[in-house]
Amino acid sequence: MNNYKDLIQQTFDFPTKEFHVDNNELHFNGVNLMEIIKTYGTPLKLSYLPKISENIQNAKTYFGNAIQQHNYKGNYTYCYCTKSSHFSFVLDEALKNDIHIETSSTFDIPLVKSLYEKGKISKETYIVCNGFKRDLYKQYITELLNDGFVNCIPVLDNLTEIDYYLEHVKVPFQVGIRIAADEEPKFGFYTSRLGVRYNDIIKLYEEKIKDNPNVSLKMLHFFINSGIKDTAYYWSELTRFIQKYVDLKKIAPSLDTMDIGGGWPIKTNVFFDYDYQYMAEQIVKNIKWMCAKNHTDEPNIFTEFGSYTVGESGAVLYSVLDEKLQNDKELWYMIDGSFITQLPDSWGLNQKYIMLAVNNWNQEYHNINLGGLTCDSMDYYNSEAHQFNIYLPKAETGTKQYLGFFHTGAYQESLGGYGGIQHCLIPAPKHVIIDREKDGSIKHWLFAPEQSSESMMKTLGY
Repeated sequence: MNNYKDLIQQTFDFPTKEFHVDNNELHFNGVNLMEIIKTYGTPLKLSYLPKISENIQNAKTYFGNAIQQHNYKGNYTYCYCTKSSHFSFVLDEALKNDIHIETSSTFDIPLVKSLYEKGKISKETYIVCNGFKRDLYKQYITELLNDGFVNCIPVLDNLTEIDYYLEHVKVPFQVGIRIAADEEPKFGFYTSRLGVRYNDIIKLYEEKIKDNPNVSLKMLHFFINSGIKDTAYYWSELTRFIQKYVDLKKIAPSLDTMDIGGGWPIKTNVFFDYDYQYMAEQIVKNIKWMCAKNHTDEPNIFTEFGSYTVGESGAVLYSVLDEKLQNDKELWYMIDGSFITQLPDSWGLNQKYIMLAVNNWNQEYHNINLGGLTCDSMDYYNSEAHQFNIYLPKAETGTKQYLGFFHTGAYQESLGGYGGIQHCLIPAPKHVIIDREKDGSIKHWLFAPEQSSESMMKTLGY
């Protein structure tokens, strides 16, 4: 008989660095998930903190190797994109690795101030401020600048944003300009709604920055919505961006930094084969070649990795509540959670995650659909990234089946309305933090219990 373990080993190169099975129970980064479930129950979200540091250090190594290989003259700076996960435990772990911060909206700035007050960052930390900014966001940025955060860099998203800073900032400061990149051909628009048009950038510099002694242009910013991928579209857009940097550098001597944004992918299936080192080398190689061709000094390179930083640290664990056969062939496992509220990208973007059984790997398997707790007909998960089916062990009488979704650490809490109101008043699950002691032993604790009815009632005005 073929059991579930046989299926996984025949489908993937398994075990992997992250996943292995011992005594028919799944381990995630060396953590026995059944022990976590026995301690806290399900549904639960978990964050494995060492994975955050591991990915940051990997990225630094990839770009460091590329810079060394190509004798590149600029430096590499790693920024964390806070919108991927604002939780304090994420920032605390990330900031252990000598990184910097990219912000996206107004209330990122009080978060920055809190980190400074706790000694997590300094006034020399780069704070790259992105987004289309309302007045309060611009006010908070101005306060940082006036308070001596010398590397706070507002990235101009339109032609008039700088006017606020020129009026209110009382010290010399630096700015960046975001380029409005063209979207992929299949996208709903030709050009990103964010950033300044290519044709307006030099005009913006010459009219509002060049002759003003209080402000200097530090950075040109670039972001591709589809991410950093080895495609003709990506390399074409990157080339256009580098050319604009070269053109702008001729009239803006203070410009010395190229921010290529975020977009490094994370593993969404077990046989993920993205070559990070190759991509880093090609990015550095392309920038160096075009700068040499145009007799331009090589810029410093910034990245703003969010999902890559935190995504692979997260997982969600569920138990199967019941099994339902709805017609001759559609078998459902009903789980004790909701995809719409707890993994909203799986619903809104049809995002696929690594899905594996946590226990019963020695049991036979069958094709099933997973159903969530809300009354919405779209609250389901029924296909993997590598195939159009889902397979899990057959439920045995008296034995509970558990399953996990992995690499869910980016965006899901904020998109799902963590701590607020979710569809059908499904509560936010408990959240468990997992870390390691200096001797390598595992420690874990409850960050937040399952959301209570009282908190929901209060939010709803009862």
